[in-house]
Amino acid sequence: GDRPATTARAARDKMRTRSGSLYTCGGVEPAAPVAGQKRKRSPAAAGEVCGGRRKRQASGPDYLDGIPDDLVLSIFSKLAASANSPSDLLSVHLTCKRLNGLGQQDMVFAKASPASLAVKAAAWSEPVQRFLKRCADAGNLEACYILGMIRFYCLGSRSGGAALLAKAAVGGHPAALYSLAVIQFNGSGGAKTDRDLRAGAALCARSAALGHVDALRELGHCLQDGYGVRRDPAEGRRLLVAANARELSLALAAAAASATYPFASLPISAVAGGAGGVSSSPLLSDFGWSLPEAEPHTANQFMSDWWASRGVQACAKKTDAAATGGDGEGELRLCSHMRCGRKETRRHEFRRCSVCGAANYCSRACQALDWKRAHKAQCVPMDRWLVGAAANAAAPQQ
Repeated sequence: GDRPATTARAARDKMRTRSGSLYTCGGVEPAAPVAGQKRKRSPAAAGEVCGGRRKRQASGPDYLDGIPDDLVLSIFSKLAASANSPSDLLSVHLTCKRLNGLGQQDMVFAKASPASLAVKAAAWSEPVQRFLKRCADAGNLEACYILGMIRFYCLGSRSGGAALLAKAAVGGHPAALYSLAVIQFNGSGGAKTDRDLRAGAALCARSAALGHVDALRELGHCLQDGYGVRRDPAEGRRLLVAANARELSLALAAAAASATYPFASLPISAVAGGAGGVSSSPLLSDFGWSLPEAEPHTANQFMSDWWASRGVQACAKKTDAAATGGDGEGELRLCSHMRCGRKETRRHEFRRCSVCGAANYCSRACQALDWKRAHKAQCVPMDRWLVGAAANAAAPQQ
């Protein structure tokens, strides 16, 4: 009669964990578990062998707990300012609960580097948009500009995109000031009567004062043509030369930083199309230099990739334009400068090439860049290719 009791006592003294390990209760009757209460493991059990591995017990003080929060935030902000990707910034949040809480401070997101905000069109998702919105709400001007451009031109949120661009412009972001100038020049998001040339010129002048190359070039053409400002050809020419000089200095600085292109650049006549197959910066040919062209801004690259993935082309082929009378009534066009990415918000918003009528440009700066880059070799007078299109259409009938 005592054998079942002895067996039950032995089974009780040697309990089995969920991982399969045995441990002895030391003859102490285990307390009955309370319903809804999670069983706590004893400190001694933490060092026992579990599944063939011995768990490591915490030893020594935790020095992180002794660092003040303001010092941790300062380190976190410097990390955000030097991050090369969003993962460099967000991976710290997974370290511990304290860092996760401190990493949610506005001070960290406001310092996020441009490299950590360089989102790709192929990877666009709701979490990416929330990350940019979080940085923009924290006061990060670069995030305001990138998200504003994406919302205005890609997602169709004109008011939300314009508000973010205005927030960045108030903070003195040169690219945001120039983008607002382009919107004012074209009346983007509204009717043709909504164009405000004087406001566009004023925004362009502010951006040019901050050293923005495209704004310098745009303002120079405006002064030469009297577009939104009083005509002053001499001052316009001076600004165009300043734009070229600024572009040259930025190219040399980028070449020195990357150490991938020699300082002793060769003249254009000596290297056809750029040394080593590297495309040269278009307007630097005025000075006889061949340097790699600057990379487009993250927002422009995003817009170009966004529309390319949706099959939107910069301009229709000349034969297609001839078949429809050259107007392209049924479609909104992209800026023909391949590194711009802006798209019309209404038909016939962008200005067209006065010679061929097949290229569309959001600004004079994009037109000048694309003329030096590609359109100079592609531009054919309209009457000539209209006659050629008519001859091609009549050839099968004969």
